[in-house]
Amino acid sequence: MMYIHTMNLAAIDLNLLVALDALLTDAHVGRAAMRVGLSQPAMSHALRRLREMLDDPLLVRSGARMELTPRALALRTPLADALHQVCGLFVSEQFDPATSTRRFRLMTADHLLNLLIAPLSERFATLAPGVRLDVEAWRGPATMTPELARNIDLVVACTPEAFPAFHRQRLFADHDALAVRRGHPQTARLRRLDVFLKARHVAVVGRGQREDPIDTWLRETHRVERRIALTVPSYLQALHMASGSDLVAFVPRRLIEAQSRALSLIAVNPPLDPGLDEEFMFWPTRAQMDQGSIWLRQQVAAIGCSLDRARNGRSKEAA
Repeated sequence: MMYIHTMNLAAIDLNLLVALDALLTDAHVGRAAMRVGLSQPAMSHALRRLREMLDDPLLVRSGARMELTPRALALRTPLADALHQVCGLFVSEQFDPATSTRRFRLMTADHLLNLLIAPLSERFATLAPGVRLDVEAWRGPATMTPELARNIDLVVACTPEAFPAFHRQRLFADHDALAVRRGHPQTARLRRLDVFLKARHVAVVGRGQREDPIDTWLRETHRVERRIALTVPSYLQALHMASGSDLVAFVPRRLIEAQSRALSLIAVNPPLDPGLDEEFMFWPTRAQMDQGSIWLRQQVAAIGCSLDRARNGRSKEAA
């Protein structure tokens, strides 16, 4: 094989290697032809070309049968291994969740831990007990470096911005609401714009942001500003602050509902509605056909569909 390695591969018909493998296996031109679906004359022609290319007769007559030359015998194992590796280049790696020990990395904001990561972890426990999920802290599209993109399997985010070299799929939708503690003295009045603006708010300013997107929307769309008493980096921290004080948190409604019992919170409809929030799933283009990535995306998409169905069901009951 050293001789082949030093040759110009562009000048080699790789089909000849398949023919060579059959000849080395059967040591018979007719049987080798049948093995690879060639006519006997075509295989004889391939043998002549191989003899010229390798400068060796490969098959020599010994009485009534053919024998492999020492060079041909030495080629059998490395050629079979090489063809196996080449075939592997064109066969997708299989992924069996029940036996896999693969490690997935997912990046998302903290407000999806209860909504998405918790049910996803339960699915892993049942369907893929050996698979590990590492959740990365949300960083935003601006911080998606090539190195990070190479190591991330999935991103779930509420952002209209596209990640370079990533595909996108909608998961589910949500609305924002005001989170206040049970017994808040202004619960009913917070639906009034003047009371809402004067209330003490806890703003959520994530990594890479200059202000809470709600404040940008209030100022640019309605020309109003609310009173910010405290700024925290995550929605969960905002909920914890609201649960132990009279602070008001403007956050995704699903998150309030998920934490309402544990933190003794209620959701109040705001006087101004910022509209629908959509969560998207992003995955790198390089993983489009990867079997493990496909399986992971299927699990996340199923959870997103169940969240939308649950929301639609509650909307119909309310109507």
